[in-house]
Amino acid sequence: MNNVALQLTEIINELQIKKQQPIDWVTKPSSGKWSNKEILGHLIDSAMINLQRFIRCTYEEDFRLTYEQDNWVVVQHYQDTHINDIIDLWTLINKQIIRVLENYPSNRLSARCDNSKHEPNQQSVAWLANDYVEHLRHHLNQIK
Repeated sequence: MNNVALQLTEIINELQIKKQQPIDWVTKPSSGKWSNKEILGHLIDSAMINLQRFIRCTYEEDFRLTYEQDNWVVVQHYQDTHINDIIDLWTLINKQIIRVLENYPSNRLSARCDNSKHEPNQQSVAWLANDYVEHLRHHLNQIK
């Protein structure tokens, strides 16, 4: 888990650098697509859900925790929020994930939860942590 925590620290640092670049945070590429603000908002939502998964897997197993990503982005009004607030919130949640993962009980890394919306899809904490990093990188690469 320390490797995942290290990767998350690097990603946080990369976003702080990206924040200084001239980025159009508000324009949506097309109808039904997210703006860069909304992409980052989606990553906040993902971080909140994954933090809950990591925490709950330390003491329980076989629970299901999902969310409706499009609805969450709309309801939280990321498009109307100042970008610095969005970046700060994203950063703080990811720092908390790092703290949890750096201290994760080794005997709970194989604990599983269901992260699917439809068919059961039990995944281990180790798998969820690595998938979370891949998901972050995918969406942060969309922000240019």
